[in-house]
Amino acid sequence: MTGVRHRATRVSSYGDLASPEVPAALDGATLVWPIGGLEQHGPHLPLSVDFDIPDALARQLAADVGGVLLPGQPLSARSLPQSGGGSHFPGTVHIDGATFIDYLTQTLRSLGRLAPARLVVVNGHYENEALLFEAIDGCDPARTFPGTEVLAFSWWSLVEEDWLRAHAPEFPGWHAEHAALTETSLMMYLRPELVRAVRVDHPTPPAAGVYRHPVDVDRMSSQGVLSATTGSSAELGEQLFWHVMDGIHRTLSSKQR
Repeated sequence: MTGVRHRATRVSSYGDLASPEVPAALDGATLVWPIGGLEQHGPHLPLSVDFDIPDALARQLAADVGGVLLPGQPLSARSLPQSGGGSHFPGTVHIDGATFIDYLTQTLRSLGRLAPARLVVVNGHYENEALLFEAIDGCDPARTFPGTEVLAFSWWSLVEEDWLRAHAPEFPGWHAEHAALTETSLMMYLRPELVRAVRVDHPTPPAAGVYRHPVDVDRMSSQGVLSATTGSSAELGEQLFWHVMDGIHRTLSSKQR
């Protein structure tokens, strides 16, 4: 990396506002909402991975643009065997898809009444993505957010192919990059005190878009890890974090044609 970049330590938090302060604080402002999950991430990572990563990105974005950070949504849609290990490992907490969509839809309608200039939703749980997009589209954004630009994405969607070729040449696909190289590296950078010393590789990542019953747990993963952790480091996590942040800013600055 060239130069040293430091993560933000101070950010305006929506929950710290008093009620009369809300209109002025959100007038022309960017409201940032991280959503994630509590899901097993093998023997070496905490359950909070899918929340910690989007929360850190959302916090940095709010600081960068002078925005306001919403409290994060910690629970997620169901973990699936081919993308999160499923319910075969202890610790995962989820809500069903219909409830998750309804929860997001009701929350989005409430956020629409706040009328920020921009709402940015940062997702960190693979199985959330389609349901999040459905909730936004289904709440009739033209009516719910008439004066608000809405941008929602999963953080991995902003990782460029060139970066992957350079740093993860045996990349298995994002569905199988669970508790593996990128998440392990990001957590080593963001919350190193929670990363255990054990490292597990899984030699046969599951195929994308294939669901099989009954599940062969040992073939699907190694202790909940779906691909390889080999090569993970805090340095790689730092590079990836700022690569994604640069992608967020490019996406925010680009205009639809």
